Amino acid sequence: MTDRRLVIAGTGSGVGKTTLTIGLMAAFRKKGYVVQGFKCGPDYIDPTYHTAVTKRTSRNLDSWMLEKNVVKEILNRGSKDADISIIEGVMGFFDGKNPETNEGTTAEISVLTDSPVVLVINCASMARSAAAIVKGFQSFADGPRIIGVIANNVGSVGHYRIVKTAIEKECQIPVFGYLKRESGIEIPERHLGLVPSIERGELDPFFERLATCVLETVDVDGLFEAAKTTSIESEGPSLFQPRGNKDVRIAVAKDAAFNFYYEENLELLESFGAECVYFSPLNGEPVPPNVHGLYIGGGFPEEFAQRLSKNERVKESIRGAVESGMPTLAECGGFMYLNQSIETTDGSIFPMVGLIPGTINMQTKLAALGYREITGTEGNFLLENGQKAKGHEFHYSTFHSDEKFSPAYETKGMRGIKKEGYMNGNLIAGYTHFHFASCPQMVKRWIRASTKWKNDRKEQAFDVH
Repeated sequence: MTDRRLVIAGTGSGVGKTTLTIGLMAAFRKKGYVVQGFKCGPDYIDPTYHTAVTKRTSRNLDSWMLEKNVVKEILNRGSKDADISIIEGVMGFFDGKNPETNEGTTAEISVLTDSPVVLVINCASMARSAAAIVKGFQSFADGPRIIGVIANNVGSVGHYRIVKTAIEKECQIPVFGYLKRESGIEIPERHLGLVPSIERGELDPFFERLATCVLETVDVDGLFEAAKTTSIESEGPSLFQPRGNKDVRIAVAKDAAFNFYYEENLELLESFGAECVYFSPLNGEPVPPNVHGLYIGGGFPEEFAQRLSKNERVKESIRGAVESGMPTLAECGGFMYLNQSIETTDGSIFPMVGLIPGTINMQTKLAALGYREITGTEGNFLLENGQKAKGHEFHYSTFHSDEKFSPAYETKGMRGIKKEGYMNGNLIAGYTHFHFASCPQMVKRWIRASTKWKNDRKEQAFDVH
């Protein structure tokens, strides 16, 4: 793996760290370097940008959901053959699950991975005060290594010189450059159409323009040298080492409507003995033949509700698979898709797969956000005997049902414990996104259940003949 890493951290959300992260990735690529992207915390959108810019799959580093050794292994595996790794922070540098500790914060990730930190500051409407902010972040906690600053939203070269002089004098670290306060370098897509626009190459000119801006006003060569650090080794056997033959095939819905998957979830399925077979419900592709499990992840089904509702052949294939007892997990967007209908914010109602006796109503305000500790309810084939996994919720819709049903699990968040999801036989569905590396036994049980379903089908076919 590369021994050059940088954490791009912000003083808070909205200071421009994603724009700068993408710009630095594009700039390093333009200089001929192989760049690997990472994102702190549970996020699917920013890694999509990273992947589009670097042409390498970006990965999430999360020190709350995952054991620290697993975080190190993900870093090592992702950084292999890269010249430099860029780790984008989440929220503010010290913001995480617990207001009293650094648990789950970008700061904790930086210490765990021994990564130098570049702090991004929104310098609009301030001058010398920027130094006070940097000094506060420097002295707030022992451990993190803030090695430099990038100033964002700078009004002029003169403004930048004032900020740079104050920070370098008072904080004794370099300011590596700045981005001007100008239009045309804001990220143009955050949700609707992100994947299709990337696939069509529509964001390439934006990435190119951002790289040019960064190369003009940021010392990219200085950052490359400052990124030099120690190698980090994980201990013990790899979580991702191959185990056995690929005796079962799990169909994974993956397209513009369903694309929220942790890469490690898919890799763990493969390493534990499954072959992932991808299909696109949005493009009219039914569940593939000769598969023994089904995974429908999150995404934006509401944005493609009309197209999804018209694909009767796809919906019928999913109903047939689930009703046959095929072990199925549907997360968030997948859960929404399996309901009877989705009502969009304009009041339009679109029929969906209809396996879950409920309706989904979209709203403009956030319905749920945060980490979840997940305990399976009785009969949950993925989480048995009170075993726990970790994940998160993030959605703008609500679920409504007048029928009694079995919830899939119990989730614990900052606001307490609640019953969540829907369970019927081998169908597990709900709003919660799982990280399988938080409970690898989930993967074992899924493959075991898929193998049993496969063997039962063979026996039934034999009995018929």
